[in-house]
Parts: sequence; structure tokens; C-alpha cells
Amino acid sequence: MTITAIVGANWGDEGKGKVTDVLAANSKYVVRYQGGSNAGHTIINDHGKFALHLLPSGVFYPGVTNIIGPGVAFNIGDFVKEYKELVSKGVPEPIVRISDRAQVLMPYHKLFDELEEERLADRQFGSTKSGIAPFYSDKYVKLGIQVADLFNKERLQSRIEAALESKNIMMEYLYKKPALKVEDVMNAVLEHADFLKPFVCDTVTLLHEGLKKGEKILVEGQLGALRDPDHGIYPYSTSSSTLAGFATVGAGVPPHAITQVIAVTKAYSSCVGAGPFVGELEGDVAQELRVRGGDAGEFGATTGRPRRMAWFDAVATKYGCMLQGATEVVLTNLDVLGYLDEIPVCVAYEVDGEQSMHFPVTAELDKAKPVYEKLAGWKSDISGIRTFEELPKAAQDYVLRIEQLIGVPIHNISVGPRREQMIIR
Repeated sequence: MTITAIVGANWGDEGKGKVTDVLAANSKYVVRYQGGSNAGHTIINDHGKFALHLLPSGVFYPGVTNIIGPGVAFNIGDFVKEYKELVSKGVPEPIVRISDRAQVLMPYHKLFDELEEERLADRQFGSTKSGIAPFYSDKYVKLGIQVADLFNKERLQSRIEAALESKNIMMEYLYKKPALKVEDVMNAVLEHADFLKPFVCDTVTLLHEGLKKGEKILVEGQLGALRDPDHGIYPYSTSSSTLAGFATVGAGVPPHAITQVIAVTKAYSSCVGAGPFVGELEGDVAQELRVRGGDAGEFGATTGRPRRMAWFDAVATKYGCMLQGATEVVLTNLDVLGYLDEIPVCVAYEVDGEQSMHFPVTAELDKAKPVYEKLAGWKSDISGIRTFEELPKAAQDYVLRIEQLIGVPIHNISVGPRREQMIIR
């Protein structure tokens, strides 16, 4: 009975999709357990380059069952589009199962997200305008609509009517917009109901049956520890827990079954969205790292927005690994740093004149200043190297120093965007 969780140690965009894609080859199930289509996992393989938003990262392996769990914000239109695009590019039809308990991200969730960001203007939180915050708000005030409701029209209509009672008051008086009509919302969500039906099942029972058989399960989180609404840079967080511990809720599996937690972090830092970002680089230094980073530059897989850039932050990463309960770390994008003579690493924060490895609450982060240690660069292309011993000594020293700072063993090192560009220690 074993489950591996693959999660982010930072602000998101750490390279979790590639890691899941690599490990999915030996798994029976890959599960998305939280979030929605507001962030993406970029994967490059023999079929091409893909940005997955709702589909789990095991969809490229015919024998893997890919599960969208009950904790996911399920956008029907985005799912259908993503699934059809995948198949149109030559990927064999993947096995996908959608939890009948997952809740539907409704058209009005996205509308309210857009309207609220527009209303907030310069006070906005950097939302992707995917409807995530309004979705989770409805879920917790019990106005949500489950996937199972799509196949019971009377129940669906009554649920939509209940949701629109308060929403239309906001539409008229807060946003000065026309009221939403029940029939329009009904038609929008039922448009793809027939297409969805074969995918829908009791995924929780399916996973528990797999556990009894000893089948390997991967659960993959969206974004990273610092976007968690309880432990991250609130209010510049997402609206669902990004921690491995939430997989027990969002996937519906026993806590004791998660025996391995792999936290993913980049060899430098990047961030999409608003909020405090200690050590943020500006100007040409930031742009060069941004352009060289990732597989085609550091730009959001969902939004296309340029990512904010910084050097590796050991304070934030150590904190993120602690929150995730990381048993090991995957360090990605090490190859990107091969152009530098020396590489700064943030080894502490200075707040009010005192240096510390403590990651402070959001109210204190704006005062935090990075304390850097400079490590030697290796000035070479390491993308073709496949063993740790073959890496230049400076690259080995860089990995070992990061490992020492965060206090978690680094077992895998990615030196490029493709599956095979992974060093196992």
C-alpha cells in the first residue's frame, strides 16, 4: 500500500509535471487532488510539447488511469478542450476518470473572478481570472454543484437557482451588470454532459481498491507550498490547499498510505502573480535568467505572463519542504545556470537588522532582505550529463550546498525539459 505525492516547494512552476510524467511510467494511477485549470504543467515528450491544466500528468501512458479527484475545481469546457486537443495531436486516448463528487466550476465563477479583479483595480491579487476563488467560496458556503448533479436536471436546476439568488443581487448592485438567467447557465453546463458521462465514476472507491491490490499511486499537487491559503503568502495565495497533506482529502485516500513526498524546486526561483517575493531581480539580470529558464523561457503555462525571477531561496524552500513533509527533493533546471561565473544563493533573510532562516508571516515579508552567499559557476552545458559524478565539480558543490541548506536529500536533478534529462543520485 503506497502513495507518492509530488508537490511544489515554492510558488508554483517548479517543474512538477515533468517529474510526474517520469514517475507515471511505473504507476497505475495518477491523481489531481486540488486546484483547477488556473495553472499548468508543461511536459515535453515524443508527441510534442503540452501544457496540461486539468488532465493529470500520466495521460501519455496508455496503461495509467488518470483521476480528477473530488477536491478539484472542475471546469467542464476546459476539460473537453484539453482532452480533444491531446488526442488530435496523436496521443492515444488516455484512461481518465472524473470523480462524481468533484464540483463544477460554473460559468459565473469565471465571470465573478473577472469582475472582482476589475473592481479591485490596483488592489487586485493577481488572479488568473479562472474562477477559482469564487468556486471555492461557493463550495464552502454550500452552493456548489457536483459532477453527479449534471445527470439530474431537476436537482441541477434547483442548485443553480439557489446559487443565483445572491449572485444576481451582486451583479445588479455591486457590478452594475444584467442578472444571470437560470436557463442560460443550465444550457452552458449541460452542453458537454453526454461527452463527460463515460468518464464519471466513484474514484475514491477505485483508489481504495487499487491500494488493496498494492498498485502504485501518484498524487500531484498544483502550485506550491507558498501558495497555500493557510501557510503561504496569504492573501496572495490560491484558494485550495497546495500541501501533500491535503491529498488525503482531495483524492480521498488514507493519510498513512502516503509514504513518499517528493518536493520539487528549481535551481533558481520564479514566481507568477502578485505578493512578496524576497530577492526579486530586476532589469537585464532578471530578463537573461527568464529567457534562459524553463524549456522556452520563464512564462506562465496558463497565462503566458513573464515570471518574476530571483536566485535560489533556501529560506523559502526549506520552509516549503517542511510544510510538505518532504522525504526527498527533485532539483530542476540546474542546466539553466551554466552561463554564470558565480551564482548567488539566498541563505538567510534579514528583518529589522537580524538574520534568520525563519520564513516570516506575510506582514513581515515586505521588510525581509535576502542575505546571499556566492557559489562558483561551472560555465558549461550540462544538459547531456546523466550521472552526478560526471557533473562539473562546481555544479556538484552547488547541489550539495542547497541540500545542506534545506535539510532534505536531493535524489533527482533535472538538466533539461525532456524525460531523459534526469540525473538520479
